Amino acid sequence: MAADDTTPQTGYDPATEVVDLCRELIRIDTSNYGEDDGPGERKAAEYVAGLLDEVGLEPELFEDSPGRTNVIAHWGGTEGEPLLLHGHLDVVPAAAEDWQMDPFSGEVQDGYVWGRGAVDMKDFDAMLLSVVRARARAGVVPKRPLVLCFTADEEAGGHHGAEQLVQHHAEHLEHCTAAIGEVGGFSTTVRGQRVYLIEAAEKGMAWMRLTARGRAGHGSMINDDNAISRLSAAVARIGAYQWPVRLTPTMEVLLATVGDLAGVEATPENAPALIEEFGGAARMLGAVISNTTNPTMLGGGYKVNVIPTEATAHVDGRFLPGFEDEFFTTLAELTGEGVDIDFVSHQQPWETPYDAEDGGLVTAMNRSLLAEDPDAVVAPYLMSGGTDAKHFRKLGMASYGFAPLRLPADLDFTALFHGVDERVPVDALEFGARVFDRFLDEV
Repeated sequence: MAADDTTPQTGYDPATEVVDLCRELIRIDTSNYGEDDGPGERKAAEYVAGLLDEVGLEPELFEDSPGRTNVIAHWGGTEGEPLLLHGHLDVVPAAAEDWQMDPFSGEVQDGYVWGRGAVDMKDFDAMLLSVVRARARAGVVPKRPLVLCFTADEEAGGHHGAEQLVQHHAEHLEHCTAAIGEVGGFSTTVRGQRVYLIEAAEKGMAWMRLTARGRAGHGSMINDDNAISRLSAAVARIGAYQWPVRLTPTMEVLLATVGDLAGVEATPENAPALIEEFGGAARMLGAVISNTTNPTMLGGGYKVNVIPTEATAHVDGRFLPGFEDEFFTTLAELTGEGVDIDFVSHQQPWETPYDAEDGGLVTAMNRSLLAEDPDAVVAPYLMSGGTDAKHFRKLGMASYGFAPLRLPADLDFTALFHGVDERVPVDALEFGARVFDRFLDEV
């Protein structure tokens, strides 16, 4: 098929259902509050399982606690090692009063599908389901064996989802040598050039609870062992610290690509300036050329005239692949004595080699994108947040983020992740389904 041929494959259209499926998934509230008091993923998991069952697949549901439901289905041919395709069903909460649209309406307006999960990540769930259902109905089965996995709890660390599947149901996953998930394959625009970013690495996660203890006493008296003061000083040092620029192999490739477009050689010194070339996306990409620490919660005391025994804070720390030792050594120095650090969640970073001519997954992703958008540029990037890939990699899988979307140059896409008025262009969903359909032929 010619590189500029964007017509559907003969006999089926992979994008036929993608918009309706995305809307229906958004309408199922799967808000994840970080505890087990939300609606859970069961209803969405049953909906997904029904869609797969309808076209002849045999999905299975897995729960480690009531309502926290995961779906796994096996499909495809017998050539090569199984490939895991995974997406999560939960979303972060949304306050309806802050939105232009009801966040769980799935409304279509101004060429966009609106709602919580539209970009994180019910869009990719819908792409995957639309492509699989269209191919299954047409009898066009990929040559490679596939494991389709829809998980719970990704937004709170995956402990009820991917982690449980890896620990207790690995027989469904252990033969997979690679995994494809979220937050990659979307376009940005640099100096008029559309650049698609494929996730090839993620920062490590250190969600930390800091605890300072001191001597309780009356607020009117001198107290040189004040837990609030000790903790506040530590939090201020951590929040104000400027971490040095550190470039991983993935970001060296991305910055070299941008340097070519800007007509300069990429260096650690001009890395921040090159990141600014990405416009709104610099919000996310600027966080992946250094370690980061952001204080997010403070707690302590119960009465204004009582000095408490204990004070706590929470810090969201993210560290680059290869720089974990530097991160924790510096953090200890910033925290100082008298403050204990415990982990709410501690997950390792990862980085997968990226070679556009590897003849494998990277080549397949590049070819499928360029077949639909021949004048574009494709490059890898390092993700500032975390995905279920951190868990699946424990089974030895190479991982990439590839949920392809061709986006308008003026859309501040990265601001929509966990943001107000989350939405995805209708034509981007259809584009993504076509690209992913081609990808399944390439792998």
